[in-house]
Amino acid sequence: MKTVIDSAVTETLLYHEQTKHHFHRYARSLGFLDWANQPNPFRSYEGVTPVRLPLLQKDSASEHLALYERNRNTFQGFTRETIAAFLELSLGLSAWKSIPGSTWSLRMNPSSGNLHPTEAHLILPALPGVTASVFHYNSFLHALEPRAEVSETLWQQIKEHLHTDGFLVALTSIFWREAWKYGERAFRYCQHDVGHALAALSFSANLLGWKVTWLNALSDEEIARLLGFDQTRWPEFELEHSELLCFVHRSEEQQIPRDLPAEIVSGFSGLEFQGTPNQLSKDHVDWEIIPRVAEATAKPKSTEGAFAASGRPGLPDTTRPFYAPTAQSGIPAAQLIRQRRSAVAFDGVSSITKNQFCTMLDKTLPRDDCAPFDLGLTVSCVHLLLFVHRVTGLEPGLYFLLRAEKDLPVLQQKCHRHFLWRPVDGALPLYLLQTGDYQSTATSVSCQQSIAGDGAFSLGMIARFREELETAPWRYRHLFWETGMIGQVLYLEAEAQGVRATGIGCFFDDPVHELMGLADDAFQSLYHFTVGGPREDARLATRAAYHHLDAPAR
Repeated sequence: MKTVIDSAVTETLLYHEQTKHHFHRYARSLGFLDWANQPNPFRSYEGVTPVRLPLLQKDSASEHLALYERNRNTFQGFTRETIAAFLELSLGLSAWKSIPGSTWSLRMNPSSGNLHPTEAHLILPALPGVTASVFHYNSFLHALEPRAEVSETLWQQIKEHLHTDGFLVALTSIFWREAWKYGERAFRYCQHDVGHALAALSFSANLLGWKVTWLNALSDEEIARLLGFDQTRWPEFELEHSELLCFVHRSEEQQIPRDLPAEIVSGFSGLEFQGTPNQLSKDHVDWEIIPRVAEATAKPKSTEGAFAASGRPGLPDTTRPFYAPTAQSGIPAAQLIRQRRSAVAFDGVSSITKNQFCTMLDKTLPRDDCAPFDLGLTVSCVHLLLFVHRVTGLEPGLYFLLRAEKDLPVLQQKCHRHFLWRPVDGALPLYLLQTGDYQSTATSVSCQQSIAGDGAFSLGMIARFREELETAPWRYRHLFWETGMIGQVLYLEAEAQGVRATGIGCFFDDPVHELMGLADDAFQSLYHFTVGGPREDARLATRAAYHHLDAPAR
């Protein structure tokens, strides 16, 4: 077993090193956009009759903090209507944008290059208007595509094992969607997007009084069997890779098993799956390193893990749930989700206050009983290296937000000796490393993208790396999931504070490490982000998310 793990670690490290961007060399990609083979952004299963879902006629008035705090939301029962709302505010369309000659959709969940490699499948019990089945969620139609009926006996086994009512939701990735544009680095971006979607699901569920719990003991192969992937004929290069399976249940239910028994999994093998996945592109490029790293990081069966988000007490028991509660936004939670956009340029002059800055950062800290980090994604490993440009009340400079306290001694030992590590605020694990103007540095290490220097601040997500991979190679994917979840928090928090954000997947990996003084792979930068005042493109026209549906379901 150790030999297998060592081989997987070696393959994963090889992928990570080969797909680093450097000043003198970018990771391999096609080098141009093959527009004739741009993948269809919507997966559908042909040969089935979609179950149309109703669209929300009116959003909940829940406040900003209802995204996070579980005690602010009243439980709503599991119905066709509430599941429709859950999907609409997590993975549904948010708008259509167009300029003369081009139109494209936006979704509630962010995606690298707006390419959306992440797909969702649901396993639902019998509900009024819905037969108990395995479904694929079609976001273009806002509909459930039935793939196999689930017998009452099999669903009863699931319910008895999980001890409560609810339903299952799985996320999968189509690597080709990202590889079309980004080549070998695409596997990284697919994993970011799983994290974005995970956080989006957790927030949307919380607004309904629900909680998303990751069933972290299951193997990828078991999830594929549950979804009928072993019975599905995939277009070449376009198969969906299993990422994870979650159980959605009442927020009050805490003791959820993190596994499904073998007899339940085998029960799905006997189902008759229907539907043929649509072909997304006519031709493809075979980036061989991607299936190799996918195999190396495939998750096997493991023991159940019930991981606390942090050592922090649950929010209802604290006297100060979040940094500067009075600085929270007056924009309703659902509106924040709907208006989230990825900025394409910043104005280079807008600033935010220290209170706004700290309020945003504080939401990225994992807390027990608080969305989105309490879904059981093992222990926190990702920290934030911050380039502060225009934050009133803070000196410009290099800062560090410590999200896992155990890493502080080793970081101080491995980073530059001249870093100050001076605490900035007693309420946050935020440290000043060095003062100075880092705008050009932030731009330079983010592939020369000016958006990293033109915002109020930008950051790199620094993960505890080698130790995690040597413990379990599939943790490579989980590290990126954590960065994507942090990214989704920052997207919504930027909107809450009247600014805008965008994720940056293109950055020069090792120059970031050199900036910190990191000489080995104990820690690695996995994702960059930037926040600031947006420059809007007046040429863009906007249309409603589901204007293309002639008669929206009611």
